[in-house]
Parts: sequence; C-alpha cells; structure tokens
Amino acid sequence: MSNGLLLWVDDEIELLRAHIIFLEKKGYEVVTVTNGTDAIDQCRQKTFDLILLDEMMPGLSGLETLQSIKEISPATPVVMVTKSEEENIMDQAIGSKIADYLIKPVNPSQILLTLKKNIHRKEIVTEITQSGYQQSFQDIALQISDCKTYNDWMNVYKRLVHWELELSSTDSSMTEMLNMQKEEANNGFAKYIKANYMNWVAPQQAGASSASRGTLRLSQMRQATKNTLADNEDRPLMSMDIFKKKIFPMLDNGEKVFMIVIDNFRLDQWRMLSQEIGDMFDIDEQTYMSILPTATQYARNAIFSGLMPVQIAQMFPELWVDEDEEEGKNLNEEPLIRTQIERFRRRDTFSYHKINDSAGADKFLQKFNQLEANDLNVVVINFIDMLSHARTESKMVRELANDESAYRSITLSWFRHSVLADLFKLLSQSNYTVVITTDHGSIRASKPVKIIGDRNTNTNLRYKLGKNLNYNAKEVFVIKEPHKAQLPAPNLSTSYVFATGNSFFAYPNNYNYYVSYYKDTFQHGGISLEEMIVPLITLKARKR
Repeated sequence: MSNGLLLWVDDEIELLRAHIIFLEKKGYEVVTVTNGTDAIDQCRQKTFDLILLDEMMPGLSGLETLQSIKEISPATPVVMVTKSEEENIMDQAIGSKIADYLIKPVNPSQILLTLKKNIHRKEIVTEITQSGYQQSFQDIALQISDCKTYNDWMNVYKRLVHWELELSSTDSSMTEMLNMQKEEANNGFAKYIKANYMNWVAPQQAGASSASRGTLRLSQMRQATKNTLADNEDRPLMSMDIFKKKIFPMLDNGEKVFMIVIDNFRLDQWRMLSQEIGDMFDIDEQTYMSILPTATQYARNAIFSGLMPVQIAQMFPELWVDEDEEEGKNLNEEPLIRTQIERFRRRDTFSYHKINDSAGADKFLQKFNQLEANDLNVVVINFIDMLSHARTESKMVRELANDESAYRSITLSWFRHSVLADLFKLLSQSNYTVVITTDHGSIRASKPVKIIGDRNTNTNLRYKLGKNLNYNAKEVFVIKEPHKAQLPAPNLSTSYVFATGNSFFAYPNNYNYYVSYYKDTFQHGGISLEEMIVPLITLKARKR
C-alpha cells in the first residue's frame, strides 16, 4: 500500500533521481515533471497527497505555477524547493500558503520530515497521543485514589482536561477510556465535597447566618465583613472570596483591574481561548471552587457581594430574588458590587456592564476609552450560558454541538468573531491587569436520577430545593438544614438536593420524555469537577 502520491516539479529532475529512489523505497509513488505547465496538467488529472515545487524554472515560475495549482487543488499541500534564499520569494511563497519551504541542496531526511509533517501528521499525532495517555492512565488512576485536598483534585482535573484536549484533536479511540476515568474522578470528587463542603461554609459564629431582618444592617455588615468565611484556612478559595482575596489586593497595589466574568465557562474552554490570546498576554492560570448550587443566582451573586446567599437575603433583601419569584435572578449585580466595596470601607470607582448580544457589545466597545478613569471595570458576558441553554432547546444547535469537542469548537468560533476578541486586542494595548473568571462551569448530563417534588420545586436539573423531596439518598448530596450551608430556606422544612457526577434529575410521572429530551445536554447547579473547579486567570499585556 502506497504511503502517498507525490508530484515533484523541477527542471533538473534527473539530478534528483537518488532522492526519488529513496522515497519510492519508503513506499511513496512519485510522479515527475520538468515544468509548470505539465505540473498543472497533472493536477487536473490526479489528486496528489503533496507537491514538491521548484521555484526557478524556465517558462512558468514556481510561484506562478503555485497560483494555478491552488485554484485546481486548494487543499493539496505544496512544498517549495528552491536555490533562492531571497526573503521576498520566501514571503510570497508563505503568503500563498505553501506547506513548507526547503532550500537546495536538500537531503532525503529533510524531505521525509516534510512528508511526515504534511501527509502523516494526524496518524503520528494520534499514535503518540494515545501512547502518552496509556502511559499516564494508571498514574492518573492512582492520583485520583490519593486525592485529599482541593489542590489534589485541581491537579487531577487539569490532567484530565489536558488529555481530553489532546485526544480530541486526533482520531483516537481512547476518548471512551478517558470518559470512564473522568466519571471515576467525579465520583471521588463528590465524596470529597460531601465530606468537606459543610465545614467550609459553616457560619464561623452563631448569628452570622441567623440574624433577623430586624437587626441593624450596619452591625450585620460589620459582622459579615469580619466573618465571610475567609478565616477558615482549611477550605479552598471560593466564590465569595474573589474580590477580597484577588481583586482588592490588586487595587491596593495601584493596578487598574478589568474583570471579565464569562458565565458558565469551563477550564477546557479557557484552554482553547488561551491559545488565541497567548501571544498578546503573560498568563497566570489559577482556579477556584464555586459554591453550591453552581448556578448564577447563587455563585455569581456570591462573587459580586462577597457574601454567602443567606447573608445577601438577610442583609439586602431587596437585592435577593427567591427561587419561586418570576423576577430575573441576576439583575442586582452592580448594587451588590457596590455593597461589597462599601462594606470593606473602600473608595474604589468601578463600572459594571453586561453583554447579552452584538448590539450591546458594540455599545460597550464604543465606551471603552471612557472606562480608564475607573479603578475597576467589570464586564459580564453571557454567550456560553446562552449557548448551553440553546443546545438544550434547539435540535439544530444540539446537532452542531453534539459532544464535548464540538461544544468547545463552537465556543472557540464564537470567541474569534465576538466582542471578546476585540476587547482582548484593546486590553493587550493597555496597562490593565485583566482577570478572567466565571461563576460556575457545566457538565454533560447523561445519567437520569429519579426525584419526586411538589409543584413549588424549582426546575433546575442538577439541584432541587423544596419541602417534600423524595429521592435515593445514595445518588445525591442533601443539605437538610440550609442555614448551615448559608443558603436561604423559603420554608422551615426546605432541603437542597444536588446531583453528582454526570447525573440529572427526572420526574417519574413523565420519565421517558424527560430523559429523551435532556439526556446529553450541558447542565449546571450540581457537584462535578467541571462545574465547581473553574478558571481564575490573570493577564498582563506583553510589552512589545
């Protein structure tokens, strides 16, 4: 079986006979011609895997021949082989999208390398990547079983994301094996959360979560400032710590901060985006842990207020919207930021913008230069969350984003043509310290878990809160006393129930419909590495 069909175009082809014999022994079939006109005729008759093209030939030059070949066969890689080292010829050849550029005299191993790069890259990469993951598999399995701390789980998750991205760019059959390992990791992570979460978020003093609405707001604010859980050294950095531990120290250091919050943004999606902006910024990649539920109403409000949800509900009842209310759950983010700045007795000036569509994006970019006067600028971008919901609701979007890799690909395509790409270009020419983060991630939910609730139970598929919830306790994480997790309780007997791993809640009375409609959709609100361990990135523009 041939390794590939090559066309070699050179007016001194007889002098290259030894090279051609070498390639034929390596399993390539080589067609030779001595001028550009014959090369063009050959391309009309056959589809070649690669073309080696001399630049300096009588009649049509190599560059002229290249233009005609590209019109006939635009996908065929063309390697320019020439005696000329003139920079303008190199530039023209590269501008015409050649695959490689070799300078005579070439040796056989140079030619073999360019063939491997341009014809066999995918199978070589697939083979090496598969081998690399196979060698890492057992090591990752041991790492999962040894995880005891947040940093342990973060490192496991980063390794899994690394291999997921590596394997998704190949034709590997190992993806299923990786998915099983991710599932094993998520099962272990759920046990870790069940064992530790309540200790992390427990009120540090009696009264921090039980102050009545009649208590003076000033004293509540002072107490919350002292007592936003930041003194509990055993827990990871969490949603309510972001301003206190990350943003405020930067401002205190005299930096102007531009904070970009991309709703529902996962670590794997960040890694794709980072490849697009890596040449513009120096990047410090960290992560933090989202609070539960991993949903905007709770997690993003916790970021902006620096408080746990029950503290917001008690101290600023006008800024908290209960689950059963029709009102939008994230309409009060700007005033929540203001309350946090005031609570810490700071004088930072800030702006807040939310971008939901291209019209809003254009308006925002027009104002960009006016933002320099502020110490802090906060921008919330909702596209990925909207994509996630659209994928659930729309059959067409579901087809376009039918798996993790496709979901990432759509996210990347959006980024390249979005306000975010334009914003990063502007920020790369500025002195801002840029912080990119999110409120939570999402997981592809594929395993239905039965739950029964009354008509007032919320609709989220990864967490439920209500009075009379019926479930299999082994399949979920339950918080029966919400005040101990600093969560609001609309009723005295309210419980919160969280899905773990890749499961989602389905009602028995309409079970088959629910399962067929929601299986393999991207959901958030529950407990998984993808939802809870989320990016916290700092960028500094590279000085040119």
